[in-house]
Amino acid sequence: MPCHTLTPVSPRKARRLPAEVRRRARRGAGRAATAGGRAEGTQPAGRAGEQPVIRLGPPQAQAWPDGDWIVRQVPGAAAMKAYRCPGCDQEILPGVAHAVVWPAQTPGPAERRHWHTSCWQRRPRRQARDPRAPR
Repeated sequence: MPCHTLTPVSPRKARRLPAEVRRRARRGAGRAATAGGRAEGTQPAGRAGEQPVIRLGPPQAQAWPDGDWIVRQVPGAAAMKAYRCPGCDQEILPGVAHAVVWPAQTPGPAERRHWHTSCWQRRPRRQARDPRAPR
């Protein structure tokens, strides 16, 4: 019966290379394997300095007991400013996905309010005041 001995092996250390050292390309899907010869999510040639277009959700009409509302979902990548949620009176920080809501009959930007999505959805259960009221 052979005797197997285990030899100790040290774990591989992940080290970052200095910024000036050029990294070797990995094997796998290269530029030719992707559509158009460029990686997904990158800009076409000639538009390197432009920011990618971030899509907002489509405006949706919603009927609630307190009236008809237009609701648009804002993804976290498109949220660039801080807002105050009228539902919980907390800040919606930049980079946090949320909903923009306004009354269906008044499409003006003065009536728009930025809500946490969860605050907007549970609003009928704890509404004590008009959601259009400014804070």
